[in-house]
Amino acid sequence: MIKNKHIFSVAFSLCVMLSIAQTTISNSTTPNLSSTGFTSKHKVLIVPFEPRMYMSQIDHKINADTKWNQKKIKESFRFGLDDELYKSIKKKMDVMSFLDDTSKYKKDIVKTYENINFSFDKIPDQTKYQAPKKEKEKAGIQKGQLVAETEATGKFMNAKLKDKSLLSSFNTKYKADIFLFINQFDITTEIPANGLSNEPVRTLTVHYTIFTTDGKEINSGVSKTTFPADVNNPSKISGSYLSKIADEIAMRMEKAANPAETKKK
Repeated sequence: MIKNKHIFSVAFSLCVMLSIAQTTISNSTTPNLSSTGFTSKHKVLIVPFEPRMYMSQIDHKINADTKWNQKKIKESFRFGLDDELYKSIKKKMDVMSFLDDTSKYKKDIVKTYENINFSFDKIPDQTKYQAPKKEKEKAGIQKGQLVAETEATGKFMNAKLKDKSLLSSFNTKYKADIFLFINQFDITTEIPANGLSNEPVRTLTVHYTIFTTDGKEINSGVSKTTFPADVNNPSKISGSYLSKIADEIAMRMEKAANPAETKKK
């Protein structure tokens, strides 16, 4: 979303946009909502998931329908989720994303990824949220080998900042005071265990962490939804199903950012 505030002529504007398009990947599907007159005491910066933090068990199905390669499929979901989050958050707060202009924000997104450590933590209870505490790994001997406990049930991929001052620098630079980190994106599929149907159940799962400017973790966890096994178009999946996840994350963010106000509702 590249905003040109001073446009002297239509011809000049077109030339500028064309020249930028040649070198920039932009989240062009994100609507320009900056002119809606919406004001908020908070501004959110969305940090999209790293490409390596993508896991999908249906890319072969998507490829069969779309002929897209794995990289294009991954980028479609990366931008699609970002787009839905942008639209959902914009209803409640001001928002920007590093995917608004990948050329402009390239250095900052690389710097951000370098500043993250991931932690496999217990999924918090959203009804009485408390930031997850680091758990001690349980190790033992099984079949003659030393192993660490890596039980996936009830766990999620959480983000930890190596240097919290990075967020204060982004606050100064972008005026953002709430930071939404998308840590991992999963698409899984499984056959129901009850045996009533052989139709696989597909699940979208987004792992995320929300920080304030001082690096305090005010909300984190997962948001997930299921979708039909015959839907293999990433655009449709994003618009119809990732939108539900985006709405839920935006709702949790609003509650965490404005605890006093949400208690009154």
